[in-house]
Order: sequence, then structure tokens, then C-alpha cells
Amino acid sequence: MKFAYTIVYVPDVAASLGFFEKAFGFTRRFLHESGAYGELNTGDTTLAFAAHSLGAMHFPEGYIEASSSQKPLGMEVAFVTPSVHGAHARALLAGAVELAVPELKPWGQVVSYVRCPDGTLVELCSPITP
Repeated sequence: MKFAYTIVYVPDVAASLGFFEKAFGFTRRFLHESGAYGELNTGDTTLAFAAHSLGAMHFPEGYIEASSSQKPLGMEVAFVTPSVHGAHARALLAGAVELAVPELKPWGQVVSYVRCPDGTLVELCSPITP
């Protein structure tokens, strides 16, 4: 078993790709010509975005759209960076909403939280040193 993808269902795939490029510095790997699916270069595990129309096809009974939820969903995407403060500021400038300022946690890691325009909850954190 290998963890291959995290797919976030969003209102506008191209807009989400663009936001993650601007806010977090990732590059676009792929955007389907239909605009309904796209991926970022994020390392071994792919972060992808799919249109709500695909979500409706996969889940005909429905699902909670992160973009229309008043509160963040109970899951997050976490990015490790040596500069949490800088990454946090860059995300806010790109249009993210601040949920928690960068804070040194008791275990020695700096952590912050932002919510992206598409509703995705993102943790920015420093590397954990053993």
C-alpha cells in the first residue's frame, strides 16, 4: 500500500491550482483540458483538485463542500517549511484566511493554520527534529 493522492473537490480547479502556486510555491503538474481535474508537483504524494461535478458523479448522495462549509472540515493538508512565518504571510497575501497565527508548540514545532479560498484547511509547520 502506498499513499498516492489527496484530492480536494472544489468549485474551480484552475483557481485552486493558481492559489496553491501563488500561496505555497508549488508548480502545476497537470490540468485536464476539461478543467475538471488538476494536480500539483508536491513530492511523493500528489495533491490534486477535482471539480464538484466529478464529486457529484462519484458521490450521488452528496457530500459536504469545503468551500460552502461555515467551519473548516475535520481534515487538513499539512506543508512542512523551515519558515512558517514567511509561508503564513505569503498565504494571507494570496487570499487565505488566518485561523491560527504561527505558534511554537510544546513539542518544539512552529505551527499555523490558514483556510484557502476553496475551503481547504492548511497547516503550515516547521520540521520536527528528533
